[in-house]
Amino acid sequence: MEKFLKFLVHLLGWKVEGGKPQGVNKMIIVEAPHTSNWDYFYGMICIYSVGVKVNVVIKKELFFWPLGPVLKLLGGIPIDRSKSSSKVDSLAALFDEQEVMRLAITPEGTRSLSKQWKKGFYYVALKANVPIFLTALDYKTKTGVLGGFIYPTGNYEEDLKKIEDFYRGMRAKYPEKFNLS
Repeated sequence: MEKFLKFLVHLLGWKVEGGKPQGVNKMIIVEAPHTSNWDYFYGMICIYSVGVKVNVVIKKELFFWPLGPVLKLLGGIPIDRSKSSSKVDSLAALFDEQEVMRLAITPEGTRSLSKQWKKGFYYVALKANVPIFLTALDYKTKTGVLGGFIYPTGNYEEDLKKIEDFYRGMRAKYPEKFNLS
């Protein structure tokens, strides 16, 4: 599958910079910019093409037959959004239950312009004691960028500056919807 996805990335005119994160089985994968439905497609084929299987959280209502088994095969994890429990606590607990967990999150939370990113991804990583792996799509150069790790220190403002510095200048599909262009 990895070879096919490398071929597909190339066929679509894209390239991948960076490589597979080595020796880390549990992480939050931040995917940005997120301004188009295409971002998920290109982001997934880029990261899967280097051999990283990704998990995504999907509302539990979609895990019915026959879609449910397919979603699980693709790394989908059902989440009950109706429970009043903290989503951060629920997601952090998933890391204790899994031997390998690479949870992809788009911190913008929407494809529309978001002046401020949601903080949940950071606090899940902090509570689960896992690193944040930075990935980006640059549509101008058609590059999937697999960056390095940020290890949350608990100082959200300082850590966010480092994260934003990585994404600053990435060209989204719709740049007017990305706050760090």
